Amino acid sequence: MAPPPLATSRPHVERIGHRGAPREYPENTLPAFARAVERGADGIELDVHVTTDGVPVVHHDPQVRVDKGRAPSRALAQMSWEEVARVELAPGITIPSLEQVLTAVGNHAIVYVELKGKNSAEATLELIARSRARCAVHSFDHAAVSQAARLAPAVRRGILFDAYPEDIDGAMREAAALDVWPEWKLIDAPLVERVHARGGRVIAWTVNTTAAADELIRLGVDGLCGDDVRLLPK
Repeated sequence: MAPPPLATSRPHVERIGHRGAPREYPENTLPAFARAVERGADGIELDVHVTTDGVPVVHHDPQVRVDKGRAPSRALAQMSWEEVARVELAPGITIPSLEQVLTAVGNHAIVYVELKGKNSAEATLELIARSRARCAVHSFDHAAVSQAARLAPAVRRGILFDAYPEDIDGAMREAAALDVWPEWKLIDAPLVERVHARGGRVIAWTVNTTAAADELIRLGVDGLCGDDVRLLPK
């Protein structure tokens, strides 16, 4: 599967729904992703962990309360998919598998998958290989991104930052990544220029005001990831 296309002239800035549309539906759920697509998102961003039986599931935290707060939290990595699928986050809304999300989104948007948790890369990439959805992966764990490069070199890869990357060239090279995902406040013109010089893209997170989005577009970013894509300029 070819990676998402990179526009060399960068006339278009992608609008990406951060965990779907979390201001309208519980984050990282099928209704949240459907609403982001309905709102015109070019992509959706989500988080995956892998269950004991090897199923990538979509949830931000590594743990979940299985009984509406009355029981202690359990680690997703210590639960089976059957157990996870029974957890209700809101009435009638459950934790989806990545397969369910990819099927639901189809080709309507690019699915940006954040690899979280131990050993998430292999199961996630095996599923992506079987899917017809357009997908890319990224992570704060740059070693997981390097592993993804070895397992599925055709899948586009990105590295996340919550502190200013002093050696962005080295980080991109070591992780074999083209997408760079910094927290939006960290982005400046030199960072954008260095990433673009390596043929990469800068995707800002989490952008939740139109003013911030406008300034980031002026700096030359390639993607804006926010909680409400209606706030992101078309």
